[in-house]
Amino acid sequence: MFQIFKERALDAFKTHGAFSGSELMTDDPGQAALFYGLLFGWSFDHMDLPGGNYLVVKVGETAVAGMMDWGCYVIVDDVDATLSRCQALGGTVLSPGMDIPRAGRMACIRDPHGAAINIITYLPKNE
Repeated sequence: MFQIFKERALDAFKTHGAFSGSELMTDDPGQAALFYGLLFGWSFDHMDLPGGNYLVVKVGETAVAGMMDWGCYVIVDDVDATLSRCQALGGTVLSPGMDIPRAGRMACIRDPHGAAINIITYLPKNE
């Protein structure tokens, strides 16, 4: 999904606790895609996910980011174990672990103070 990021760093997509990728947060991804496509010349691939439509932002043929109504991602060694730990620490699971084709497994959590963030474990590069 974020091939450009995978090519820049050695094991960045396997480092537990590291931030990963960039996504534009918007309540109207379709209108944002129209605006930024015209502004920057971006193109978009649509990916249907269990939580809704996801827009893969492309510069030329290279996927560089995403656009949706979700947020940032933090890499974890194991999504399901992290969800359990989050709940044990008083956090809330906003969306349970789900498998994302060609990307990995992700979920969304909220800390006890109300901040939300996504967690992800990426597939190995060859899968």
